[in-house]
Amino acid sequence: MGERRYCEQTVTSMDGSTKRRAVFLDRDGTLNLPVVRDGKPYPPNTIDEFRLFDDVIEACDKLKDADYVLVVVTNQPDVGRGTQSQAAVEVLNDHLHSLIPSLDRIEVCYAPGRDQPHPDSHRRKPAPGMLLDAAKDLDVDLAQSWMVGDRWGDIDAGYAAGCRTVLIDRGYSERGPDHTPDFTVDSLSGATRIILSRR
Repeated sequence: MGERRYCEQTVTSMDGSTKRRAVFLDRDGTLNLPVVRDGKPYPPNTIDEFRLFDDVIEACDKLKDADYVLVVVTNQPDVGRGTQSQAAVEVLNDHLHSLIPSLDRIEVCYAPGRDQPHPDSHRRKPAPGMLLDAAKDLDVDLAQSWMVGDRWGDIDAGYAAGCRTVLIDRGYSERGPDHTPDFTVDSLSGATRIILSRR
């Protein structure tokens, strides 16, 4: 199956509860800068193109200190379309985890989308499969969790999974989500402030 999981850890809640809260984070455009062409964002192809937003490490550390499980959920459809190798994506995700060691897990969907059948289509955002799989494995209470991303598919996936949602508005020229985000901000720091104020 077209998935890759990283950083499997046991995370114990401070209050001893069995269900944990998570923040699900999109990758490109949320944690790292996308490559924008004609007003639309694309993932970086190499480590040289891979740069984090300046506030990301501090924001993730604050969420981790507040006892949130941090799970990256990222569509990488170019693999399914044959225009990028799975190995290249794995190199970038390993690099991401080296830069942000507070991440607990990285979920990847390689389904190509565009109405092309694929065994993992149920995991491709806006479908909630990656969030549901991680929540089951990590004992996450989705109703107490958040989805943060920069594209409409992130918001719709979070809504479908039962999470609260935060849109990081990067001003892309694409259609909006089917469901209105609970909050709209301009950075991961802004999303973090909202999440921590509503624990």
